[in-house]
Amino acid sequence: MAKKSKLGVASAIVVGAGAAALYAKKASENKQAKNGQTGKKADETQERNEYRNTERGKYEKNSKGIYYSNGNYEAFARPEKPEGVDDKHAYLVGSGLASLAAACFLVRDGQMPGKNIHILEAMDIAGGACDGIYDASRGYVMRGGREMENHFECLWDLFRSIPSIETPGVSVLDEYYWLNKKDPNYSLCRATVKRGQDAHTDGKFNLSQKGCMEIMKLFMTKDEDLYDKTIEDVFDDEVFDSTFWLYWRTMFAFENWHSALEMKLYFQRFIHHIAGLPDFSALKFTKYNQYESLILPMKKYLEDAGVEFRFNTEVTNVIFEHKDGKKIATAIECKEKGVEKGIVLTENDLVFVTNGSCTEGTIYGDQNHAPNGDAEVRTSGCWSLWKNIAKQDPSFGHPEKFCSDVAKTNWESATVTTLDDKIIPYITKICKRDPKSGKVVTGGIVSCQDSKWLLSWTINRQGQFKDQDKDKVCVWVYGLFTDVPGDYVKKPMKECTGKEITEEWLYHLGVPVEEIEDLAENSAVCVPTMMPYITAFFMPRTKGDRPDVIPDGCVNFAFLGQFADTPRDTVFTTEYSVRTAMEAVYGLLGVDRGVPEVWGSVYDVRELLDSSVKLMDGKSPLEIQLPGPLNALKKPLLKLVKGNVIEKLLRDHDILKDNM
Repeated sequence: MAKKSKLGVASAIVVGAGAAALYAKKASENKQAKNGQTGKKADETQERNEYRNTERGKYEKNSKGIYYSNGNYEAFARPEKPEGVDDKHAYLVGSGLASLAAACFLVRDGQMPGKNIHILEAMDIAGGACDGIYDASRGYVMRGGREMENHFECLWDLFRSIPSIETPGVSVLDEYYWLNKKDPNYSLCRATVKRGQDAHTDGKFNLSQKGCMEIMKLFMTKDEDLYDKTIEDVFDDEVFDSTFWLYWRTMFAFENWHSALEMKLYFQRFIHHIAGLPDFSALKFTKYNQYESLILPMKKYLEDAGVEFRFNTEVTNVIFEHKDGKKIATAIECKEKGVEKGIVLTENDLVFVTNGSCTEGTIYGDQNHAPNGDAEVRTSGCWSLWKNIAKQDPSFGHPEKFCSDVAKTNWESATVTTLDDKIIPYITKICKRDPKSGKVVTGGIVSCQDSKWLLSWTINRQGQFKDQDKDKVCVWVYGLFTDVPGDYVKKPMKECTGKEITEEWLYHLGVPVEEIEDLAENSAVCVPTMMPYITAFFMPRTKGDRPDVIPDGCVNFAFLGQFADTPRDTVFTTEYSVRTAMEAVYGLLGVDRGVPEVWGSVYDVRELLDSSVKLMDGKSPLEIQLPGPLNALKKPLLKLVKGNVIEKLLRDHDILKDNM
């Protein structure tokens, strides 16, 4: 009863506000008709008479040197070669997805000579967080996976130009597109309970009307009203107890204390995929792990273009000069194989820095050792570099907002590799597919709904590694709550060896208790990885905490990646990394081509209508029972749209049904 009352009050406020506005407008019109035009009204009329409709200047570059576009006109266009590019050099700090993407855009769209592009990487391998390796001493290791969708506009713009390293004559996008057409992704079991039994979430969100209203309220809230607020500040148990929240938190790794602003941005960004959230039918995956499918083709493309890779080169600072209102990067301080060196820069040299890292400070375990080690705030690496840069100007952001509380930014993942066929039947029973078929297996994570660690696991197409033994299956496992004892292993995940994590996973698969220890010891090998900063980008923030891709006043410097700020897009995605790279290159180099805007589903009335029905598990908003007077308005309103295009629109998207 209380729920309906609150809903009615909210609806009454909306309707009342509309009626008040209409009354005020009519009163104003009547007054003007009675008294004649005022001086202000005459000025407005004159202003309108001088108005001229035009699209001139619609695509002028903004203060960052870029503009946004949509449609395929600019998507297919090749920009002219920027003036003076042959005389410029570019230095890219880090070799993760964002940095490699920036280098690719410098080559493809900036038409910069490859020999003028220098990638400085502290490690001895490229890829950053997009990893996937076979460690002879530990086994296969994947710290995470990458979920992608069809409207990653910048990502696909990039990979249409990157040649496949497996299929001659086609692009990475081509092979990805063909793969996901022939083998579309969807899950047959999204969650389990009671040791491997289907939780029968059955594609439902199970949100109450009040829960739906809380989500819609967040959806409509201005960004600035959510600065430094947590999800707990905007939702209560009406959302947190729903199946929607189980889907959401396990898929995106959101915790209750994370940023309400990021939650809102995610909801708006992927509003067109609400229906695909319960079974992952919105998602698309690469054939192999992200390193082999994405990073290696980019690396080869750049090497073929003559780009220089300097591995074992740790950048510790970028020095700036402030001159005539300009911020100019003048030197790079670094260590090459431990030896301190410097790179002197001119205004003609471009510097791109990936600030911060979600996988910085990863602690690796193995089958018999937990990933124990120092997970405190780092004094070296990406975070230290950003801190040193940020000290020089407020516009360079506030790294401490993201990397100062590892208790709130960590979780742990593990790669379990089966060694024989003894575990396979338990997997098959849950996902209802053959893990060794080479096709979609789980179709996304399977969450153990009643797990104290909130354990989730997934098996992507096998082999996940090109040279993987065909008799082995690689499973990715992660837990959101690493500091509470498990259900079978009575200690926190972060203190567990690889074998113990496998035991906990097998327990939730439904393996008989008396068989668990033997299977974990002899039928699988597990490599755990603790990542102290994996959700650092979800920490509550305010304007300026993340620096602009091109900070105000910078003429030869840009930030890249998950901790640079770009409008409307969402962090923890491959798209975000590539978007920041495109903006940085186009802005600093003066590339005259539009950056494709973030997909505009949030402004599409069809998607908004669809999502409102899907969020309510098929129920139309018109079926909500409102207090008597408000409910009485439904029929007159429906009569107004009868027989016109609005009625058709409402029927096409299940807002208006035959019984209404």
